[in-house]
Amino acid sequence: MKLALKIDVDTWRGTREGVPRLIEILKKHNAQATFFFSLGPDHTGRAIWRVFRPGFLGKVSRTSVVEHYGIKTLLYGTLLPGPDIGRGCADIMRSARDAGFEVGIHCYDHIRWQDRVAGKDAEWTRREMQRAVDRFTEVFGEAPKAHAAAGWQMNRHALRLTQQLGFDYSSDTRGTCPFIPTVNAEIIACPQLPTTLPTLDELMNRDGITPNNIAQHILQLTANPQTTGHVFTLHAELEGGKLLPVFEQLLSGWKEQGYELVSLRQYLEGLDGILPRREMVMREVDGRIGTLAVQG
Repeated sequence: MKLALKIDVDTWRGTREGVPRLIEILKKHNAQATFFFSLGPDHTGRAIWRVFRPGFLGKVSRTSVVEHYGIKTLLYGTLLPGPDIGRGCADIMRSARDAGFEVGIHCYDHIRWQDRVAGKDAEWTRREMQRAVDRFTEVFGEAPKAHAAAGWQMNRHALRLTQQLGFDYSSDTRGTCPFIPTVNAEIIACPQLPTTLPTLDELMNRDGITPNNIAQHILQLTANPQTTGHVFTLHAELEGGKLLPVFEQLLSGWKEQGYELVSLRQYLEGLDGILPRREMVMREVDGRIGTLAVQG
């Protein structure tokens, strides 16, 4: 039984503080994982415009955004200039690879991609993805082979680019099992490894779930393994920060349940048979704001 750990690194702080902590805890538990890096400027503060979206304020209060991200991060791109993550944190990114972990692209500008890509055209989408590819190559000295979209936000142009840019796989979607994506009946020859489990920030402080029992709740979801295993997405800003003890509970619990904790590449290599074709659709996911790319 394999459970793949997908680590989204969204911010400057998450890269500088969260990534080293996660490397240490993963090595302690002999667990593998894939780090997906935001490679351009940290413009987290520009997320303030989401205040006009239904449910945004509720999510902010429920997940303690200030506590996990810090005031300074929440001002980047507005009152404070957004620091360039790829330029200022390249050594930390390489340290993840050098410690034996797989690395891939999350995005260039997290807020720009998450808030705009759904309605953008082919030219805009290619420019943003190419910026991320170029910066990744600059940091690591080789082209990226894996992609995981910021905020699970995609459009049909981005889906096509996962194939055209030569990625071995992508993890841009939510779903139940690995699949070959289609869009408007067009087959995209780049496997999707969807996140199959809810994230901590989707569950926190809802339906009686607190930091004290959230690990147990997720472990109940993985108690009865499914044939194709699971993909769990964590965030360097949360599980690499205040929620690190919760993440360690999960690592211990999953090992007790008999899971092998692997990178997404190891997860892909362990799959048997031909992957099913499934349409990529945009729809709501419980605990998230707006629509996400989902396995249809």
